[in-house]
Amino acid sequence: MLQRFPLYAYIPAKDVARARRFYEDKLGFRPNEEVAGGVAYEFGNGTSCFLYPTPNAGTSKASQAFWQVDDIEREVADLKSRGVEFENYDMPGQRSPSGVITADGARAAWFKDTEGNILAIIQSV
Repeated sequence: MLQRFPLYAYIPAKDVARARRFYEDKLGFRPNEEVAGGVAYEFGNGTSCFLYPTPNAGTSKASQAFWQVDDIEREVADLKSRGVEFENYDMPGQRSPSGVITADGARAAWFKDTEGNILAIIQSV
């Protein structure tokens, strides 16, 4: 059964060098290893993602990945201080001044990387 095993995210990049500057300089990620023209990053609880080269980056209209955080307002403030710009989705009455939306038992905020990928931070409520 696949559900017993860890799940990892793939994040596409048209320009891996440009994407790495975003992930490493703006988000503060430290690369774990370089593989096949891409780079792997490790996160909490043994999770990770692989940033890989492809001309198809940024074509999805849905979130590529999200981080489960314990204080979304703190994370949004930190990311904004690093120059990350958050998306404004049309959800009337749901947006806080920080850009966080509360709906369906979670608080969420979305941003895009340099490749056009949609990423999110989520906090359960």
